[in-house]
Amino acid sequence: MSEVDAPSSREPAVGLWASLKEAMHGTERDLTGLPVKRAIFLLAVPMVLEMVMESIFAVVDVFFVGRLGADAVATVGLTESLLTIIYAAAAGLSIGATALVSRRIGEKDPERAARTAVQAIGLGVLLAIPVAVAGVVFARPLMELMGGSPWVLEHGVRYTRVMLGGMGSVLLLFLINAIFRGAGDAAIAMRVLWLANAINIVLAPMLIFGLGPFPELGVMGAAVATTFGRSCGVVYQLYRLARGSGRLQVRREHLRLEPGTMLAMLKLSGAGTAQSLVNTTSWVVLARIVATFGSAAVAGYTIAMRIVLFALLPSWGLANAAATLVGQSLGAKQPERGERAVWTAGVINAVFLGSLGLLFIVFAQPLVSAFSPDAAVVDYGAHALRIISGGFLFYAFGMVLTQSFNGAGDTATPTLINIFCFWLLELPLAWVLSGPVGMGPSGVFLALTVAFSMLAIVSAILFRRGTWKLREV
Repeated sequence: MSEVDAPSSREPAVGLWASLKEAMHGTERDLTGLPVKRAIFLLAVPMVLEMVMESIFAVVDVFFVGRLGADAVATVGLTESLLTIIYAAAAGLSIGATALVSRRIGEKDPERAARTAVQAIGLGVLLAIPVAVAGVVFARPLMELMGGSPWVLEHGVRYTRVMLGGMGSVLLLFLINAIFRGAGDAAIAMRVLWLANAINIVLAPMLIFGLGPFPELGVMGAAVATTFGRSCGVVYQLYRLARGSGRLQVRREHLRLEPGTMLAMLKLSGAGTAQSLVNTTSWVVLARIVATFGSAAVAGYTIAMRIVLFALLPSWGLANAAATLVGQSLGAKQPERGERAVWTAGVINAVFLGSLGLLFIVFAQPLVSAFSPDAAVVDYGAHALRIISGGFLFYAFGMVLTQSFNGAGDTATPTLINIFCFWLLELPLAWVLSGPVGMGPSGVFLALTVAFSMLAIVSAILFRRGTWKLREV
């Protein structure tokens, strides 16, 4: 057993049940002083559950909307492709917030960490307002640009308006949970998503189908339920920050703008946003390519990707745990500890995702059938799910490694990797395979798998060089 994994005289061995209770309740321990595997466990359990809750958002809407037909599912899929641009901005700000907050916590400076949190939230609010207004105004032209069918442009666009208009809740939900994760308060972030999802799950069928006293809003009801649930989650986040029951407490004296901190965060977040935009714009282009093959292909692709997200988002929990430990370890001047945490999290993730990918390959048809009764949709979705799941072992390491660069504050490296793998490899390959080669939508699915596998290989090579250990933020 290595030195970092061996229990110290101050840290006696703890049983699994006790560790699980501590992780779910929220540990108050200094994570930089614990054995690496234990620190990963205490962070990863609530982070994985948080990501499970986030993935449920993706699955719940399409599960209920699937009862309304292929055009309704296509509405959700095309809108989600547009939302990925917003998610990129939220993810970029989150990367900067996590890197800076985790570094300050590792340096044992909670006051600076709290002030950093305030700057992050301020940036999120400034971004959310114009995005929401633009989304409401330009919803229909955007759906036309995405190749929406006449039904989508006539009826589905109301779903798009509500989702784009409610983007402020998405930005703040992502951002404040990233602050909690960077501080090591992963259990609070988990509870936020529990609350938001519980509200969404209850409201979605009522508003979609008009159950009880609720109006029948159709596909728009899913958007209303999701937006309201996320907004309630943001209110709870702000309450927990003000209450200060975790590692961070935002007090009145912290509520002022600090240009230096905001500039540092913008530098990190700018590269992080570019990194995410490269990734997410590729999703938009892929969805547009698939849309040329009809609503059934889009619906099948949408369902398959929702199932894949259900698998990948929990894995982001492990990746986020590794990123937090990297940031805190660098703050505590323990870079080797951060490196060990990354490889340990990668192995755990590979075992989990590899097993799940095998199940998806075997049971693709019944899984997709649960979301749509349309035979053509099921055929497209099952085929996509099998091809994409074939790369899950590579995805496992790629996710952990890229997040760990971000946790160290080295956002430029994964940005360049994304440009190469997604813009220079994935998109041209998807077009060639689906069009000139004649593979149809299968060419898009295969290109996606190839790109993510290449990302894992390139990330591993660059991570082993260790230049991320020298980053100062």
